[in-house]
Amino acid sequence: MIALIIATHGAFSREIVKSAEMIFGKQENVATVTFSPGEGPDDLKRKYEDALHGLDIRDGLLFMVDLFGGSPFNAASNFAAGKENMDVITGLSLPMLIECFSKRDSLNLEALVDEMSQTAVEGVKSLNKTLGEAENDSGEDDF
Repeated sequence: MIALIIATHGAFSREIVKSAEMIFGKQENVATVTFSPGEGPDDLKRKYEDALHGLDIRDGLLFMVDLFGGSPFNAASNFAAGKENMDVITGLSLPMLIECFSKRDSLNLEALVDEMSQTAVEGVKSLNKTLGEAENDSGEDDF
C-alpha cells in the first residue's frame, strides 16, 4: 500500500483526512503535516522526517499538497526529487483523497498519480453545465 503524507497550509491536512475517513473509512499508512504561521522550511523538513518514521514506504510514498510552489510543496519536493518511489501531487481535494484511498493498494505510484490528476479535473463541475443549462420555459422565477 502506497504511503501518504498529506501536507497543507494550516490544519486543512488534518481536517480533509478526517472528512475522507468519514466517507471512506479509517486509513492506515497516512500522515498529516501542517504548516503554520511563523514556521519555515526547516520546520517542514522536521515534520516530514517525523512523518516518514511512522510510515511503511516500501510500495512508494505520495505527498499530497495544497499548492504548487507553496512551502509544503517545496519541502516535499526536496524529499521526492529524483526518487522513483516518491512523488508530489498538488491541488489536494476531497474527491482526489477519496479516490487515492480507494486505489493506493492496487496501483503503482505512477498509475495512482495519473488517477489523481484525472480525478482532480473531473471533480470540478458546474450544476448548470451538468444539467445542460436548461432554460426556465415558464418565464417565472423558480423561487
